[in-house]
Amino acid sequence: MARIAGVNIPDNKHTVISLTYIFGIGNSQSKKICNDCDVEPHKILSKLSDDELGRLRDEIRRYNVEGDLRRQVAMNIKRLIDMGVYRGLRHRFNLPVRGQRTKTNARTRKGPTRQMRK
Repeated sequence: MARIAGVNIPDNKHTVISLTYIFGIGNSQSKKICNDCDVEPHKILSKLSDDELGRLRDEIRRYNVEGDLRRQVAMNIKRLIDMGVYRGLRHRFNLPVRGQRTKTNARTRKGPTRQMRK
């Protein structure tokens, strides 16, 4: 298994797909990274040379991924909670944040249903 940005990436998949295992890199960004590094996107990762892997590592190092990105997202949510804005309150109470309905659905975010006492 190749290790890029502190993540073990599967060797038996295409390079484009393997790069998406890194938090912060999606499909389109993965394609862009492959094009910038002159790496064949549909080549199996285990077939890449050390030079190509090195170019991928150097390119990904320029992006904000994994631990730094997770920390940044957590700090943004904490900032919303501290300011006391509506979105922060929704985060605090574990309710949907982006305007979804909660009368029905939203069970994943709200948790299991409460049983009514008889």
